[in-house]
Amino acid sequence: MLEFDTVVIGSGLAGLSAAYHSSKYGRVAIVTKSQLDVSNSYYAQGGIAAAIADEDSPEQHAHDTLVTGRGICDHDAVDVLVNEGRERVHELIDLGMQFDKENGEFVLGLEGGHTKRRILHAGGDATGKELTLFKLRLIRENKNVEAFEYVVAVKLLKHHNAIVGLQAYDFKTNENILFKTKAVIVATGGLSRVFARSTNPHTATGDGIALAYDAGARLADLEFVQFHPSALCLPGKEAYLISEAVRGEGAWLLNSKGERFMKDIHPLAELAPRDVVAYSIFRQIQKSDVERIYLSLKHLDKEKIRNRFKNIDRHLREFGFDLTEDNLPIAPAAHYMVGGIRTNLDAETNISGLFVCGEAASTGVMGANRLASNSLLECLVFGKRASEKAAKLVASEHLVEKPEPITLDAGNEQLFLTYQHEVAQIMSKKLGIVRNREDLEAALSRLSEIVSEFDKDQNEYNLIKIRNMSLISKLIAQSALIREESRGGHIREDFQKENPDFKTHIIQQKNKNIEFEPIRK
Repeated sequence: MLEFDTVVIGSGLAGLSAAYHSSKYGRVAIVTKSQLDVSNSYYAQGGIAAAIADEDSPEQHAHDTLVTGRGICDHDAVDVLVNEGRERVHELIDLGMQFDKENGEFVLGLEGGHTKRRILHAGGDATGKELTLFKLRLIRENKNVEAFEYVVAVKLLKHHNAIVGLQAYDFKTNENILFKTKAVIVATGGLSRVFARSTNPHTATGDGIALAYDAGARLADLEFVQFHPSALCLPGKEAYLISEAVRGEGAWLLNSKGERFMKDIHPLAELAPRDVVAYSIFRQIQKSDVERIYLSLKHLDKEKIRNRFKNIDRHLREFGFDLTEDNLPIAPAAHYMVGGIRTNLDAETNISGLFVCGEAASTGVMGANRLASNSLLECLVFGKRASEKAAKLVASEHLVEKPEPITLDAGNEQLFLTYQHEVAQIMSKKLGIVRNREDLEAALSRLSEIVSEFDKDQNEYNLIKIRNMSLISKLIAQSALIREESRGGHIREDFQKENPDFKTHIIQQKNKNIEFEPIRK
């Protein structure tokens, strides 16, 4: 048993930000099921949105966020994001973070849904990596922070609806670890790996969301899953993200006939909000015999494009493509969990001492569809808020009781892989970009069967993973079935318009009926 003031689960930008700020108030443990530098944040190519230009303002940033969020954003949370976000970015710059500059001025990019150039980049198209490594350096120099790599969180320990500890399993030593703590900050990222085709690393399976749900935390807006419009599409290969910033610099989307189609669909053409672009690509694929469309940069300045997107260019060359000369085969892929564990403005859940930040959270800023490059900003803003509120908590005198130990049986790995494949197929075929009642009911029925098969107290890690993965998928299907409209990242063939009656959050909580929570102004 180990004792810390705060335990942070996850090592993406949200987790590292929370750990950095928490270290000012006490001892911090970072628990991560892989290495410290494996996260969605690390792979984020686009950048971080902040209204730092003279001709921009937090009010305009808020307006763009609210428009893209399709009426489901909580206005107070958006105000916090755009105002404190600017402060957090300046704070990073003061600490020495190097964002890209030209002639002494920050280079600001444009992405879908933004009406101003406000996207800061680092290393061209490696912003997530540069930001994460910068935060990691601050963490590694900090004596108050201890990292536990290849350690997976398996159970939140509570007493009187307050967090008193965390049970975890160490893959290296095969031992259970009990962390006694007054606060747990969940920063485990998203769940897009429950889909067959995803831009996320293999670790993004929604474990943290299942962990919080089991402890009694409220979840919100799980039906809104963002599909990134432009992921490389090659037979037998993983989806490789081609940043939205590429379209921000003027790339065109072409259908199988070589026709540019977005300009006839939306006034912002290729830079329309992601849900519009992904849906339009889906429709183009449906009309043709091929599973992809094309991204073309042939008409743009080749030297400028190669300098701006060095990493993407290098990666595409490994697949035999030239970023500036070839039509790149692309198709949408599951990319970002818009909903998540419901929090207040301090990133705290309905359980005292349980906080959430980053993609795992539903802070209210994303609405029905995330505005591009707001995600890294959300990590910074709510990571700091979580740590400051956690620091004010008083540790419980309650003795942490030892739970049943978790084991790992390699004999169950194949069983997990079998179920993982089945769940991924269900999610992709029945809960993809476009949904309908028949598919959702079929998905819900089968996912419920898998959950009930594994829903007893599991103490073997592979069986826990099957149960968590199928549970999260079931909850997505359940909320998608309830939302009888099309809005943002949730599109129903059988309810094709927005319905004002559904301008509300759908709340799911263990052993409780579905609730509808009003949008906060």
